[in-house]
Amino acid sequence: MPKPKPKPVSPSDLRPDFRPDFSHEQDLIDRHGGPIAGIDEVGRGPLAGPLIAAAAVIDPATCPDGLHDSKKLTPKRRDTLFAALQGTAHYGLGVIEVAELDRINNIHTASLLAMRCAFDALSEKVQPAAALIDGRFVPDLPCPAVALVKGDARALSIAAASIIAKVTRDRIMTELATAFPHYGWHTNAGYGSKLHMEALKTHGITPHHRLSFAPVAAAATISSSSESK
Repeated sequence: MPKPKPKPVSPSDLRPDFRPDFSHEQDLIDRHGGPIAGIDEVGRGPLAGPLIAAAAVIDPATCPDGLHDSKKLTPKRRDTLFAALQGTAHYGLGVIEVAELDRINNIHTASLLAMRCAFDALSEKVQPAAALIDGRFVPDLPCPAVALVKGDARALSIAAASIIAKVTRDRIMTELATAFPHYGWHTNAGYGSKLHMEALKTHGITPHHRLSFAPVAAAATISSSSESK
């Protein structure tokens, strides 16, 4: 009887204590030279605020210890690592504001655009020979690119990019929360928390809400109907 084929190891099967390393970057360096950019985005799901991508080039010899998927880190730890990365990494940001998100009206397309913008911003400082992209899809880049599912937990440069993008966006949302305090953006970062959803019903939408997202569109319709009565 033939032996069953071994089941492929998926990212979801990785040990809980798995940590990102530089092996994926080194593989690309062996094939294409360096440096290698890691690219990640944050802000696909929120009802308010921009979508932000970061592209980062790190040196494994000087990058801070503890880089990981930003979602697995506390806010304090993210801030500490972000400060360290500012002194050890090259990075660029791609920011897609709410008006552009609504014009594109496709968060996947917007995410790829943000990644390309981040790569272009990074390229003004250092020219990557190849790129590692978090997820299943790659943006249109002028260099070889490899998609890496759960890459922010597997590749150090993507982990760095995830931290840079997350901290940058969280700080933007905290600043916006001072002008629009009802929505709790300093704690929910624009996601549809209970507080945020209730505030939409009570206070309506702001210029920083994504009208192309259904809950915001519904709140805008209700608000418009109330004003017309």
